[in-house]
Amino acid sequence: MGENKHTNRLIQESSPYLLQHAHNPVDWYPWGEEALQKAKQEDKPIIVSIGYAACHWCHVMEHQSFEHEAIAAVMNEHFVCIKVDREERPDVDAVYMDALHAMGLQGGWPLNVFLTPEAKPFYGGTYFQPQQWVSLLKNIAEAYQKNREKLDQSAEQFVQHLNRSELDKYGLGQRNFLVREDDFKLMGYNFSTRFDKKLGGMGQAPKFPMPTNYLFLLRYYSQTGDQTALNHLNLTLREMAFGGIYDQIGGGFARYSVDDAWLVPHFEKMLYDNGQLISLYAEAYQATRETLYHDVVYETIGFVARELMSGEGGFYSSLDADSEGEEGRFYTFTREELQAILGAEEPLFSKYYHVTAAGNFEHGRNILHRRSTDEAFAEENELEVDVLEDMVQSWKEKLMEVRAQRVRPGLDDKILTSWNALMLKGLADAYHVFGNKHFLELALQNARFILARLKEGEKLYHNYKEGKATIDGFLEDYALLARAFTRLYEVTFDEQWLQEAKALVDYSLENFFDEAEGMFFFTDKRSEKLIARKKEIIDNVVPASNSVMATNLHFLGLSYDEEKYSSLSDEMLAKVKDLLVKEPSHLSNWASLYFYKLTPTAEVAIVGPAAPEMRAELSAFYLPNMLLLGSETGEGSQIPLLEDKVAIQGQTTVYVCYNKTCQLPVHTAADALKQLKNRQQDSKFPAL
Repeated sequence: MGENKHTNRLIQESSPYLLQHAHNPVDWYPWGEEALQKAKQEDKPIIVSIGYAACHWCHVMEHQSFEHEAIAAVMNEHFVCIKVDREERPDVDAVYMDALHAMGLQGGWPLNVFLTPEAKPFYGGTYFQPQQWVSLLKNIAEAYQKNREKLDQSAEQFVQHLNRSELDKYGLGQRNFLVREDDFKLMGYNFSTRFDKKLGGMGQAPKFPMPTNYLFLLRYYSQTGDQTALNHLNLTLREMAFGGIYDQIGGGFARYSVDDAWLVPHFEKMLYDNGQLISLYAEAYQATRETLYHDVVYETIGFVARELMSGEGGFYSSLDADSEGEEGRFYTFTREELQAILGAEEPLFSKYYHVTAAGNFEHGRNILHRRSTDEAFAEENELEVDVLEDMVQSWKEKLMEVRAQRVRPGLDDKILTSWNALMLKGLADAYHVFGNKHFLELALQNARFILARLKEGEKLYHNYKEGKATIDGFLEDYALLARAFTRLYEVTFDEQWLQEAKALVDYSLENFFDEAEGMFFFTDKRSEKLIARKKEIIDNVVPASNSVMATNLHFLGLSYDEEKYSSLSDEMLAKVKDLLVKEPSHLSNWASLYFYKLTPTAEVAIVGPAAPEMRAELSAFYLPNMLLLGSETGEGSQIPLLEDKVAIQGQTTVYVCYNKTCQLPVHTAADALKQLKNRQQDSKFPAL
């Protein structure tokens, strides 16, 4: 056993989070039949402790309690102890997080829930200090012996709550499908009431980047010309890119900001944030031509490719916040360190990045951040802009060299299908906007990896590590990957990707769809049965899998002329519409779908030898409600929307269509753009 005094069953797992606990004195089990059976056989309550590798307070509770032999002894004597990586098992996490909310408690991680041997929850909480934890363990062990009947009754009530439909919980249900300008305007207005007009974002600290919120604002602006929406979008994207939440030296975003000014991040970097923020900043660049957004996209892709990409082409999950026992140490600098690195240029650097001798963070260290554009800073300091830009680039290179010698934050090297899909779409979106072939190469490498390692027949797996994929795919895997493949088709015109997207949606309809409610379950009907089978309706940092699937149905319904897809998408949106109008910031991906349906989606088919070049020309313009299809030959297509579309007289031809009605075919991107812009202009209406 070497240096490790204890080794438990987690040593057999692939999750880095579970492996972190493999040498705890706690007799941890992974979630599974062995642990659940043991609880029944020994008639012991279960502790389910849920966290993830980049979770700071998960580490703290491990060090304070789970590594402590006396505390572990209490846990082992009275409980069957199960560790869960929430990123590997979002289904388990969703059930017990919902249970915690039903108990009237605030959610978060670490999530610690006490269950009966039948896996029914009766009490829970998040982080506990060691003495609190020991006291709670002893109280629950005693209550389980003396008040078993009461605990069982309580657990049964929570199970009933957990099995209540999400639609029922929010008072939603079947409505006649009707999209109205007034409702769309009201969404924009209700959204605006939560703006932080001074510092960007929504509400107060802590502040999370919520990409789907700002994608909706972009689309709302494109439809209404509402300057308030555009101003707030630009304020938020600029403040995030200038703030400490953005890695000013190496690119990429941290998980969230603990303050309202985006200055002090919780330093972990998650793949799902960065994939979506690449999409957001690329689309924002397309709409505004703001060079800052261009730089953020390029630097963030650089970070992901450098630090989160596996040799096989998959993307790892996250980087930890801590290194050398300190949060943010890898990314922060003291003034003295900077003087040694930069010499005579340090004062200008420190002015540019707001470094102080005392530091703006712990231990006299500085979080680098900006407060002005390069143009403003150059003018203030009597520099030419291009000279300043060269200096900034040189500073970044020097600091990256220094960081390369530091102890790196821990890497969570599991690969998740859903998060890879978000990054894949980010890369495809970036290629669509910027035309950089490296972005497309990364996207294709990742797409091929997913098909080779995470798909078996029609079925997806959720996770992959060291050659093994072990957990059945969830709805988020199917939905987000179908969305990414649809986008990949649009930027390559390789029909394989659209066919793959359709196959994923068809599998989901067969294995996830609830006919009774007209929504999709989160888990496959063939997968492990938990005490509740949940549905994901509310959009969060990652959009709800049902909103993504409804969006897939909309676009694939158009491409394949599948009325059943289109009508199901309509019905799903109709069910959430009442809440959507009132609370658009909690259903912002649904709100974008509402935008797509408000005016007909442009169906643009490009046929002929110059199809890729013409697609690239059209991509230079912001046309957010457009479906792109194409073929260089016009022959052999399996896509109904391309049927009967030919290159007239051998010339590359563009067909701009709405509601299956096409305008006159044209032969230049400029003429096609004129048709699109005229229609877009005609469909606009003012905001409230």
